[in-house]
Amino acid sequence: MTDEPQEALGEAIARRRTFAIISHPDAGKTTLTEKLLLYGGAIHLAGSVKARRAARHATSDWMALERQRGISVTSSVLQFAYRGYQVNLLDTPGHADFSEDTYRTLVAADSAVMLLDNRRGVEERTRQLFDVCKMRRMPIFTFVNKCDRPGGNPLQLVSDVEADLGLGIHPVTWPIVNAAGFIGVADRRRREVLLFGKSGDHGATLVDTRCIPLDEASLADAIGAETLHTLRDELDLLDHAGHPWDEDAIRHGTLSPMFFGSALTNFGVEPFLHDFLDHAPGPLPRPAEDREVLPTDTELTGFVFKIQANMDPKHRDRIAFVRICSGHFVAGATAILARTGKSLRLVQPQQFLARERVAIEEAWPGDVIGVHDRGTLRVSDSLSTSGTVAFTGIPRFAPQFFARILTSDPLRRKHVDTGLRQLAEEGAVQVFYQDSVVGPIPIVGAVGMLQFDVLLFRLENEYGVPCKLEPLPYKKARWIRGPEDAIEALTEGRARMRLFDAKGGSILLFEDEWALRHAMEQSGKLEFLEAAP
Repeated sequence: MTDEPQEALGEAIARRRTFAIISHPDAGKTTLTEKLLLYGGAIHLAGSVKARRAARHATSDWMALERQRGISVTSSVLQFAYRGYQVNLLDTPGHADFSEDTYRTLVAADSAVMLLDNRRGVEERTRQLFDVCKMRRMPIFTFVNKCDRPGGNPLQLVSDVEADLGLGIHPVTWPIVNAAGFIGVADRRRREVLLFGKSGDHGATLVDTRCIPLDEASLADAIGAETLHTLRDELDLLDHAGHPWDEDAIRHGTLSPMFFGSALTNFGVEPFLHDFLDHAPGPLPRPAEDREVLPTDTELTGFVFKIQANMDPKHRDRIAFVRICSGHFVAGATAILARTGKSLRLVQPQQFLARERVAIEEAWPGDVIGVHDRGTLRVSDSLSTSGTVAFTGIPRFAPQFFARILTSDPLRRKHVDTGLRQLAEEGAVQVFYQDSVVGPIPIVGAVGMLQFDVLLFRLENEYGVPCKLEPLPYKKARWIRGPEDAIEALTEGRARMRLFDAKGGSILLFEDEWALRHAMEQSGKLEFLEAAP
């Protein structure tokens, strides 16, 4: 850390925007991410998300498995400068099987973009992620996607979202649809219409935009008199019956600005990006065990929210993603790891465009940096100059699926163990051990079944060890704390199994909710914990 003037720190904070996109699978999240990069100038040609549609692939989907399946299975960091802002876009998996990765990434964000399908509105996965944002009182901006397709009535959509989520909605842009389909949006705050030109490259490049004031006579010729009449009626209804613009309510997460568009065709993306960057918050305070850390504090602080091994398989590297919370980071800075009390030098700091990396010399609150790690850091670790800051609120979930991991080549057992250890440290899966006469047997646990697919893929492609899984019949897990004899007695019951985590902590698996409740009733003074102590 350097002793920077408070003015320089304040200016750097004001320019930072760090956000995540939340959505249900197939709402178009990766496509929107790609188009924000396109309009932000970070890429010059947008890739296709689906492998079958083009040779190009989405920038954020850097893992080979993602490109094969056309889905995001790991969070990635996308950083670029645009219109004076330094943007940190945290792309997350949309599938519920990767909840842990998504929830941890949300902790590192200051605001969220909620992406909705114009035909489906709020779906279950969106609702779950919204609840996480609501608990943190995180500002939420809403983008209604796929307006290039026929969808539901936008007025009804606004009403449904408000009723479903208990969230006020203020539409900033409004869709304009005529016989030709979705042709543009009306900007309510600027009182103008933006008409978008259709391109023949399926949204790979920027679209031409024509701006016409709402009260200009030529607008009727441009969109049709009947379409203009409908538009004005809807805008009048929103002005008189809708929620007014309220900066304070937006900042506290009780009012969400809503935008309409199509990420596929690029319609409405640019006005959304402009307004979002102008009104989204900069770096926010972060809760720690004994105090709140302000971004304007001069002490360097940060926390690890993700670890990724083998981003560059040729070099077997391991990168810890650190969210800077306060102070001024400079390359080579020394920080103290709160978990161990030991100091470490943060070397070779980098910023990212998914897999691509750029070496940096400094970072400020709100930024996400990658630092090389030799196995010292773990997810949720806190770093600070003093070593006294321990950030809170980074979740860890009890697994719901368990399996033994099997390899046909016993001579490759060490490679399996290395891969399991590194992937567990990333948070990709959780690894436990069962005592046996031949030594500890690894048992892998996951929140969702797709995590197992990723595990097997990465073990084979990154560690050279094809493996198979033998599913176990357990659906509930609790860490157990208390006297050893009491734990041993509890283990003897039916429909349960005792394992040990990497720290030697005891965890009991149960076949169903009934078995868990029965064990708790006979446990005496034992503690049952849903997260590792």
